[in-house]
Amino acid sequence: MVEVVSPGKVNEDRDYRYKRSEYAARGIPEYWIVDAQKARITLLTLVDGLYEETVFQGTDIIKSATFSVLDAIAVQVLTAGQV
Repeated sequence: MVEVVSPGKVNEDRDYRYKRSEYAARGIPEYWIVDAQKARITLLTLVDGLYEETVFQGTDIIKSATFSVLDAIAVQVLTAGQV
C-alpha cells in the first residue's frame, strides 16, 4: 500500500498519524508514505502490532520485504512521472 501525502497540515496529520493506526488495526504488513514536499519515502513495517519506520531520501536504496525484487532509489520514486 502506498500513501501519497497531499499538501496541508490536515492531510499530513491524516497520512502520517491517523492512517497508521487504521492500517495496524487491519494488519497491513507494510505500507509506504511518499512525501514529495519533504522529498522522502517512509516505509512502515508492522512488527508485533506496531509500525517500525525507515526513511529513504535522495540516493538511498529502498529496501522492502514486500517488494524484495524492487531495485529503486528514493529520488527515482519521488520524481517518477515528472517531465
